[in-house]
Amino acid sequence: MSNLTKKRVITTEAPWVRYTLIGIALVFLLLFLVLPLAAVFTEAMRKGFGAYLEGLREPDAWSAIKLTLITAAIAVPLNLVFGVAAAWCIAKYEFRGKAFLTTLVDLPFSVSPVVAGLIYVLMFGAQGWFGPWLAAHDIKIIFAVPGIVLATIFVTFPFIARELIPLMQSQGNDEEQAAIVLGANGWQTFWLVTLPNIKWGLIYGVILCNARAMGEFGAVSVVSGHIRGQTNTMPLHVEILYNEYQSVAAFSVASLLALLALVTLVIKSVVEWRHEREMKAAAEAPPERPVLSPRPLGEG
Repeated sequence: MSNLTKKRVITTEAPWVRYTLIGIALVFLLLFLVLPLAAVFTEAMRKGFGAYLEGLREPDAWSAIKLTLITAAIAVPLNLVFGVAAAWCIAKYEFRGKAFLTTLVDLPFSVSPVVAGLIYVLMFGAQGWFGPWLAAHDIKIIFAVPGIVLATIFVTFPFIARELIPLMQSQGNDEEQAAIVLGANGWQTFWLVTLPNIKWGLIYGVILCNARAMGEFGAVSVVSGHIRGQTNTMPLHVEILYNEYQSVAAFSVASLLALLALVTLVIKSVVEWRHEREMKAAAEAPPERPVLSPRPLGEG
């Protein structure tokens, strides 16, 4: 059966079925994506652009913005190192306990962020396992920035590893083994062979990890203590302002979060487009012809 015949077989449904499915998808996007975003920006601008800027320039809001960016700037690079190491270990090696390590990587997906925050309180809180020792050495983790960073790292660490593990498994070990046979050491193999092959998946995982880090609410809410100007991230600051009926200020900060999400979506789309373009160019490129060494004269 030709490709044209296959396409005709696949697309034999009536036109009204296609239009109905497209209409349902558009209505769903309109109700659950476009309208909420429009409402956020409309409420933020309800009292004018001056009030909008005032909500962002307010000291507590500026402190929340800085803390959110600092937390993401710490959590994402640490998860980058962990994600690459975990993916390399799981995808490239066979060892006892590999399935258990894979399960641990997926653990934050199955544990509620609130429960994760409570775990850190149990460990590092004043009445926790390490609380007395931390208090004796004047080290503060819970209700401080270190606790926020730890909670954020926990809820975001699967994103990079989960993007890289199937990608590395599908690529196999042939190129790395060839590089080692040719004399490359471990770091040269990683930088010159492995990293170029996983760069798009790595960038995609970093984008998702950063988006979750900036928007995390549950775990951070438990360990932060909601101290104005000190331990409130942007999502927590939005909640406090909304509960105090400061709707314009709350939606101003929420609109900034929405803008960050839209920027993340644009970057993600560009990365996917570049990756698809690169894959298409590689598929359309003519195969390299093998270089044959000349046969000595008089042979055969």
